[in-house]
Amino acid sequence: MRTYALTVFKQTGEKLLDETFTAENDEEAKKVGSARLKDEGYSDHTHRCVSPEAKLLLFHR
Repeated sequence: MRTYALTVFKQTGEKLLDETFTAENDEEAKKVGSARLKDEGYSDHTHRCVSPEAKLLLFHR
Protein backbone atom coordinates (compact mmCIF):
# COMPACT_ATOMS: atom_id res chain seq x y z
CA MET A 1 0.00 0.00 0.00
CA ARG A 2 1.10 3.55 -0.74
CA THR A 3 0.33 6.68 1.28
CA TYR A 4 -1.31 9.68 -0.42
CA ALA A 5 -2.05 13.19 0.89
CA LEU A 6 -5.33 15.03 0.40
CA THR A 7 -5.59 18.74 1.26
CA VAL A 8 -8.49 21.19 0.91
CA PHE A 9 -8.14 24.96 1.29
CA LYS A 10 -10.37 27.99 1.82
CA GLN A 11 -9.88 31.01 -0.46
CA THR A 12 -7.90 32.57 2.42
CA GLY A 13 -5.41 29.69 2.35
CA GLU A 14 -6.68 28.14 5.59
CA LYS A 15 -6.71 24.33 5.48
CA LEU A 16 -10.13 22.74 5.76
CA LEU A 17 -8.89 19.17 5.39
CA ASP A 18 -5.37 17.79 5.62
CA GLU A 19 -5.15 14.02 5.78
CA THR A 20 -3.39 10.98 4.42
CA PHE A 21 -4.84 7.71 3.19
CA THR A 22 -3.54 4.50 1.65
CA ALA A 23 -4.28 3.03 -1.76
CA GLU A 24 -2.78 0.32 -3.97
CA ASN A 25 -1.95 2.69 -6.85
CA ASP A 26 -2.54 6.17 -8.31
CA GLU A 27 -5.82 5.25 -10.02
CA GLU A 28 -7.30 3.89 -6.80
CA ALA A 29 -6.04 6.97 -4.96
CA LYS A 30 -7.89 9.25 -7.40
CA LYS A 31 -11.10 7.35 -6.70
CA VAL A 32 -10.61 7.40 -2.93
CA GLY A 33 -9.67 11.09 -2.93
CA SER A 34 -12.61 12.07 -5.12
CA ALA A 35 -15.03 10.10 -2.94
CA ARG A 36 -13.66 11.73 0.23
CA LEU A 37 -14.05 15.20 -1.30
CA LYS A 38 -17.63 14.41 -2.31
CA ASP A 39 -18.49 12.96 1.12
CA GLU A 40 -17.18 16.07 2.89
CA GLY A 41 -18.77 18.49 0.41
CA TYR A 42 -15.39 19.86 -0.72
CA SER A 43 -15.50 18.99 -4.43
CA ASP A 44 -15.76 22.65 -5.46
CA HIS A 45 -13.16 23.92 -2.98
CA THR A 46 -9.48 24.32 -3.86
CA HIS A 47 -7.92 20.91 -3.29
CA ARG A 48 -5.05 18.63 -4.21
CA CYS A 49 -4.18 14.99 -3.87
CA VAL A 50 -0.55 13.94 -4.22
CA SER A 51 1.30 10.65 -4.45
CA PRO A 52 4.25 9.65 -2.24
CA GLU A 53 6.55 11.00 -5.00
CA ALA A 54 4.65 14.34 -4.93
CA LYS A 55 2.92 13.63 -8.24
CA LEU A 56 -0.26 15.71 -8.48
CA LEU A 57 -3.21 13.34 -8.96
CA LEU A 58 -6.17 15.62 -8.27
CA PHE A 59 -6.24 19.41 -8.36
CA HIS A 60 -8.99 22.01 -8.40
CA ARG A 61 -8.57 25.73 -7.98
